[in-house]
Amino acid sequence: MNESVEIAVGSESWSVTVPDAKRVAVVRDREPEALDEAADLLRAALERPVGIDAPVRRAVTPDDKVAVVVDETLPGVGTLVGVLLEHLDSAGIPSSAVTLVVAPPTGRQEWIDDLPDAFDDVHVEVHDPDDITRLAYVATTKGGRRVYLNRTVAEADVVAVLSARTYHPTLGPWGAELSLFPVLSDAETRAAFAHPPADADKPDLRGEATEVLWLLGGPFLVQVIPGFNDGTAEVLVGLPGSSSTGAKHLEALWKCYAESAADLVIAAVSGDRDRVTLLDLAAAVNTARRAVKPDGRIVLLTDAAPMLDAATELLRRVDNPSTALKRVRAANLDDPTAAILWARAANSASLFVASGWPDDVVEELFAIAVGKPTELQRLIDAADTVAIIPDAHRTRIAVDEEGA
Repeated sequence: MNESVEIAVGSESWSVTVPDAKRVAVVRDREPEALDEAADLLRAALERPVGIDAPVRRAVTPDDKVAVVVDETLPGVGTLVGVLLEHLDSAGIPSSAVTLVVAPPTGRQEWIDDLPDAFDDVHVEVHDPDDITRLAYVATTKGGRRVYLNRTVAEADVVAVLSARTYHPTLGPWGAELSLFPVLSDAETRAAFAHPPADADKPDLRGEATEVLWLLGGPFLVQVIPGFNDGTAEVLVGLPGSSSTGAKHLEALWKCYAESAADLVIAAVSGDRDRVTLLDLAAAVNTARRAVKPDGRIVLLTDAAPMLDAATELLRRVDNPSTALKRVRAANLDDPTAAILWARAANSASLFVASGWPDDVVEELFAIAVGKPTELQRLIDAADTVAIIPDAHRTRIAVDEEGA
């Protein structure tokens, strides 16, 4: 029996037919559906924080100075910040006592226009890791690292971290702890996390970041777990101990299992194309790489065309992905993660890409351009087994037959 399948690609849908006999099941504990508006989920979470028997408003006083660390990558972030400000206002904290701290590099901050007019006097600060006058010493970790953080955050009476809880393609579950440290630390620490030592000597980066949460005095974490198509599946609010709860909920929603490796793996990316980053696309093909058979085929479906970084531009000047990996690693560029993930995928499977990039750019990235669903259908027809991974950039996958 042939089954028609709708695949969310950007803001549209691609329709293809996959015979049941070819389909490799990809299963998860729960589907990350957006069952409610993110603002409503946040309001409910502020009233019922994890591990606390009272709303957040009862843990603050009208005289508190508040710093809110804002993850600008969140869809609808302005609306979420507005909800948080409304909750603080209900505790008697005026918006003039609140500073919104964002990390560099920052965008144009259009989200500020989404804040209610009543909060026009809220302060916004872009963290500068190179300005030592805007850094404060917090403490020294058990491992001996002297921790310097954004001064506004370090000196606030109350800190809240509004951040996505998602998977980083190399660091694992990423969330509020890492959005605070090292992101809001000094330039030297940020560089150390961006260029960790060899695998055998890697420190426990997430463990260290969690330690810093407690050293700071226990900020409130607002963890937003994404749903399909830029929706929000869950929002959790709590003290640092709720970080592990958020990671468990993330795993239930976004860790999935393929019953076997597939000849053809389709990695789709949905949502607003302007929000899709180069690292998102590299993460998507890296997810597919984990589920494809050796020398199989990976198809990336997106309508985005994010700007290439210096490391990925280097790929375009090399003839094959194996050589590209060596060149990128030797170049010592700022953050080669996306380029390395892309080259690894291209080195282990044939890449096909539907995107907003020109065909010549796709070809220089070791891939074949795909323009429409009929071309994807031909690839499906030619494959013995097919796995489809929706929103592969947010997904962590394991293949059951490998015991992963």
